[in-house]
Amino acid sequence: MTKHDLEAGGPRADRPKRRHFSAEYKLRIVAEYDAAPPGEKGAILRREGLYDSSIQLWRRQRDEGALKGVSREKQVASGEMARQRAKEKAEREKLERENARLKKKLAQTEAALEIMGKWHALLETMSESADSDNS
Repeated sequence: MTKHDLEAGGPRADRPKRRHFSAEYKLRIVAEYDAAPPGEKGAILRREGLYDSSIQLWRRQRDEGALKGVSREKQVASGEMARQRAKEKAEREKLERENARLKKKLAQTEAALEIMGKWHALLETMSESADSDNS
């Protein structure tokens, strides 16, 4: 698109222009959208003329700390949130592995107890038959 096209008499002067949003605006809208009850999220999108995909993109940018022009405090907080989520994910995976290990050990213990119970019953039966043979 040339400068001539943008002038009042240019052939593309009536076309819509691409909108650009500041980092502060994106953060404010994402926060408002996330805080809104489920029935009011669409109203925010209509009011601002946005799509849900924009909100998803901005949320991902916020979480990755990619929104430039944001105060350093917000970038640090976003980075800390991402690190916290990664730490929580690692902890959850560790606990899931531990849980699986303990379930396996419990199954083995229960099987061993069942075998011991059957062995004990067999010994009692043998003891009773030996007692009756001795009498």
